[in-house]
Amino acid sequence: MNLTREEARERAALLNVQSYDVVLDLTRGEKVFGSKTTVRFGATAGASTFIDAVTAEVRSVTLNGTELDPAAVSDGVRIQLPELAAENELVIDADALYMNTGEGLHRFVDPVDDEVYLYSQFEVPDSRRMFAVFEQPDLKASFGFTVTAPAHWDVISNSPTPVPMPAGKTGTAATWAFEPTPRISSYITALIAGPYQSVRSELTSSDGRTIPLGVFARKSLMQFMDAENVFELTRQGFEFYEKQFGTPYPFTKYDQLFVPEFNAGAMENAGAVTFLENYVFRSKPTEATIERRAITVLHELAHMWFGDLVTMRWWNDLWLNESFAEFMSTLAAAEATEWKNAWTTFASVEKSWAYRQDQLPSTHPIVAEIKDLEDVQVNFDGITYAKGASVLRQLVAWVGQEEFMAGVREYFGKHAWGNTELSDLLTELEAASGRDLKEWSTEWLETAGVNTLRAEIAADPDGTVASFAILQSAVPEQPTLRRHRLAVGFYNLDADGKLVRTHREELDVDGERTEVPVLAGLPRPALVLLNDDDLAYAKIRLDEESLRTSKSHLKDFAQSLPRTLVWSSAWDATRDGETPAREYVELILNNVAYETDSSVVMVLLRQLATSLIYYVRPEDRERLTTGAADRLWELSGQAQAGSDSQLQFVKAFAGLARSAGQLDAVAALLSGAQTLEGLTVDADLRWELLTSLVAGGRFGQTEIDAELERDATATGQRAAALAQAAIPTAEAKAAAWEAVVGTGELPNATQQSVISGFNRVHDTALLEPFADKYFAAVEDVWASRTHEIAQQIVVGLYPGRLTTQATVELTDRFLAGLSGDLAALRRLVLENRDGVVRALKAQAADK
Repeated sequence: MNLTREEARERAALLNVQSYDVVLDLTRGEKVFGSKTTVRFGATAGASTFIDAVTAEVRSVTLNGTELDPAAVSDGVRIQLPELAAENELVIDADALYMNTGEGLHRFVDPVDDEVYLYSQFEVPDSRRMFAVFEQPDLKASFGFTVTAPAHWDVISNSPTPVPMPAGKTGTAATWAFEPTPRISSYITALIAGPYQSVRSELTSSDGRTIPLGVFARKSLMQFMDAENVFELTRQGFEFYEKQFGTPYPFTKYDQLFVPEFNAGAMENAGAVTFLENYVFRSKPTEATIERRAITVLHELAHMWFGDLVTMRWWNDLWLNESFAEFMSTLAAAEATEWKNAWTTFASVEKSWAYRQDQLPSTHPIVAEIKDLEDVQVNFDGITYAKGASVLRQLVAWVGQEEFMAGVREYFGKHAWGNTELSDLLTELEAASGRDLKEWSTEWLETAGVNTLRAEIAADPDGTVASFAILQSAVPEQPTLRRHRLAVGFYNLDADGKLVRTHREELDVDGERTEVPVLAGLPRPALVLLNDDDLAYAKIRLDEESLRTSKSHLKDFAQSLPRTLVWSSAWDATRDGETPAREYVELILNNVAYETDSSVVMVLLRQLATSLIYYVRPEDRERLTTGAADRLWELSGQAQAGSDSQLQFVKAFAGLARSAGQLDAVAALLSGAQTLEGLTVDADLRWELLTSLVAGGRFGQTEIDAELERDATATGQRAAALAQAAIPTAEAKAAAWEAVVGTGELPNATQQSVISGFNRVHDTALLEPFADKYFAAVEDVWASRTHEIAQQIVVGLYPGRLTTQATVELTDRFLAGLSGDLAALRRLVLENRDGVVRALKAQAADK
């Protein structure tokens, strides 16, 4: 049932929830677990409402001592509660279902040792899958969990884990009775259970308390867990946040758990954060991946204050929850950890995501209208995270970082353990900074779209700047011109041939044209960089002279951030069909070897693949792709032995390899017949090389089975599923399609692997038969699967590799017949369509 905002308002006006006592029995087999919930709450006497409970069976419902007929009051999703008293006690005894979708209480069996591992994932509306609950963030309460499980398990929740007591007669089970939590929202409660192994540590909080720390992973993965690195980041984050926020850590302990088949990067459960298991590195990771883990650790830690201690009233402020954590995690990384270039990564990864999302037909204001839960579930997007964080950075530049943090400290002081709205934070920021933020809020938070900034420069004959203006534009669909706080950088070549900043001017840009007279009279530099230091949220275009300099000297920037901003400008122009994609391919291949930032290398290699697959002219794609793969193989051999770039170049080469000679090189690397000094062909790289050979037609099921026998782990199973779906035959593609769309029983992570393999083709003719099938099946998929599973399919199996007008027309016919009440599905398909339209425009420009 799709809870609406109006229903949530009405229910919040009726109720004051005090506590939940949840008793769970995890010893009832593979399908269901026992869930008995006792809720105590005040209410408007005589009123009626409902409680959320997604159940397999409801055995009994008792309201204030009166038995209600489960068949009459429960529909498997909601339980109706008639004739409430001023003070109420509700007891619901039910069975709930284990999930394999990464939602609710997820159950996983480790193929290495057949041990069972459970974890909960509740945001947005899935705590109701584990216990009966008033599922909305503003009905906070205290939660007490009592859990019976196999005695050899570890059981972790928001409160410290108690000493278990024996349960049952056989001695194989035990019961853990957790102390009640403080008042929190249901979506940040948590249960993680199974034979997890842990490493323990502690720290001292700013108020002198000892905070126990734990890092957890499955038994078969724990040997690869770098717990000390996670603890170090945690300590750095604690110290930074407690100082910046002026509020001690609000909970009693801090556990970080790396769990299997997780849908997101991590989840900010209070005191029990869950992480994607990919952050446990069983093979050599890239520096980009290690940095992403660091940012994620800091992001979730920031949520302990912003989100968990103080929580949004309704999901329309989800953006602020996520954007604040995203901004603070980058700030903390740059100022308190080894990741000093975190803002470079932010510009390359997060802002690229934001600009892409903000140019889709589904773009929306940062403060989005969230009418119901379906709205919010598709709003975990680049606007909510990346644009919101970018705009917060712009706000900090505008009001000042000290003033911003002073306002945040007041905010936490006034609203601890409560629920707030955006206006509550803006009130404190206005008071601290003296700035009126109403207009800022209107133009930045209540309108959509990204502006483009260009420099208009006139030079005197002697080479000095005669006049300088910044021109701002917007697309007709999103016409707002905004005020930007930004810096203009002048760059020149020094005696060592490095491109260094020789002048910086910070100013406000407002309207269509902003004159900058202070720059007149200065020598015309080799390169002018608008939005230097990346303070503003806007696309930039280089003037002709700066563009020439950037193409000749991109590798010569002394600093990583300005170089990344130039990369971003070139990529934007490619995506917008303003410059030929083949020029961007050439720019990458000529300069990526000189790039020093691992995350930037990662992004550039992704953009290289995207350009070759989607943006170059189809008739030249094979030739350009083969040439790019040859160049990447050269770079692999030229890179420093054992370097991060060497590893990234080899992986990118394997992804593009298609000629006989290239596949020979991949096969030789895999077999060991050829080696690259410093390169270890470990388990994960073996799968990437094998999949390259499968997609190229060299290997098949026999080789996949042999590799799976060598790596009979959960990671190996997913890699094998991907490789199997990549076999370039009609039969293999049909089998993959049936497993995902037809049978529909794959766990979430395996399904994602199969979808990735399905799309791994050299010849898109293999995918042509499935375009019509997609549109015939997608409405039923949306209606019959959980949100996470359905969204994977709707996005992943859309025929976007078929970049033709026929795909656009098929999509338009489908959208024309789509029911008006399927807004979330419509949005996803519209976004898919935009990718094809953009590709066609880029291909037309690729001359």
